[in-house]
Amino acid sequence: MNPPGSKIRIVTLGCAKNDVDSEEIAGVLRSGGHEIDSTSSKTDVIVINTCGFLEAAKAESIRAIKDAVREKKAGRAKKVIVAGCLSQRLGEELRRLAPGADYYVGVGQMARFGDILSDTLARSEPKVDDTPPHHLWADVKTRARSGYPWSAYLKVSEGCDHQCTFCTIPSFRGKHVSKRIERVIDEARHLAGQGVKEINLIAQDVTQYGFDIYREFTLPRLLKELNDVDGIEWIRILYFYPNRMTDEVIEAMATLDKVCKYVDMPLQHAHAEVLRRMKRPWDGERYLKLFEKLRIAMPECAIRSTFIVGFPGESTEEFDYLVSFLQEAKLDRVGAFLFSREPGTPSYDMPGQIPIKVKNERYGKLMRIQQRISLAKNQEWAGKSIRVLIEQFQDGWSIGRSYRDAPEIDGLVYVQQELPIGEFSEIQISNAEAYDLFSRSIELKSGALKPLRMAPAQPR
Repeated sequence: MNPPGSKIRIVTLGCAKNDVDSEEIAGVLRSGGHEIDSTSSKTDVIVINTCGFLEAAKAESIRAIKDAVREKKAGRAKKVIVAGCLSQRLGEELRRLAPGADYYVGVGQMARFGDILSDTLARSEPKVDDTPPHHLWADVKTRARSGYPWSAYLKVSEGCDHQCTFCTIPSFRGKHVSKRIERVIDEARHLAGQGVKEINLIAQDVTQYGFDIYREFTLPRLLKELNDVDGIEWIRILYFYPNRMTDEVIEAMATLDKVCKYVDMPLQHAHAEVLRRMKRPWDGERYLKLFEKLRIAMPECAIRSTFIVGFPGESTEEFDYLVSFLQEAKLDRVGAFLFSREPGTPSYDMPGQIPIKVKNERYGKLMRIQQRISLAKNQEWAGKSIRVLIEQFQDGWSIGRSYRDAPEIDGLVYVQQELPIGEFSEIQISNAEAYDLFSRSIELKSGALKPLRMAPAQPR
């Protein structure tokens, strides 16, 4: 066993789930007496938490590994550990593509990272550990938070049981595995005790939460219990699967006061035939009916989705249907991606691969249309007030997010006045752009600016 005291730099690539994994890794290592230092030019160990979702992410991760290996050769680091999704996805192949690291380990190993570090420091030959993930959750209290202290991600499950033909995630994140409710609540309370006001629940499919443990979809129950955690004021849910957005889930969202009326539901497409090739559920007509149900239950519900353009075989007619669907759906936020041909997925060998030029043209057209829709949705807030969590002050503007804005994903609210950072304020909106809202003056009945704080008693 190596003596404690190594200096560790953690490099995180990819999504919010990876951010949580890196925080858990940092916490485990710190509890073992090691120092986490992201600023020093010289360190003992570089840990790279890789992303393996798309080819672009794979390339970025390989570049990061090669950069770290160069640092090691230059004497600025002693060891390099490559962790996470790309290690799990490629295994021994990653060692050939990006040689020179000392340890390659897959996902779900956060709780045993102290042993991984000890093994790395003790060995002279590189090791590849790509055994199937066991999702060993790290102890709740060891997680070393990064980012804003008032907002945190809370991972409620890992892996995915869906078989979307374009997606690599089940191949390296494994089957869906839920945390027990008691553990999630304990983690939420611990975060609240650290000053967290906003919890963002994350999972590949949060609507499947609990089924593997309780043999029923348990998200409504989880939300009700989280809604009783003192200190949390916003509960945001990422991400919904459309055919599991049940009446019970909608009722819980509509009636629990801390649950943000915010739905992030990646649909990927709207045309029935494209969805069939993707192995995704339903069609555009059923999606529109679901949106109607959501808006009846929660009139100011913000709905976000993501779509893939240029999926194999996507005809002009099918793409035009998607555009017409967006014009009718009038979603608040939309993200779009060019189809990425991923080795090992069924879509890789599908006939009718779309030329990149056509993909780019379709992407541009879709996003231009959606920008006009998003602008119109934002302009509906002119003259209304909205509750905003203020996160920074810059050049005379306070900048924050409303319930409609997930961290680092959606728009921002700009207020031309200095407001308390990390606090909630009720803001009068004066004008809007496609992504952001603006307030050039704040009119409060009291005539004085006061942060609005909810009574501590009800997060998801």
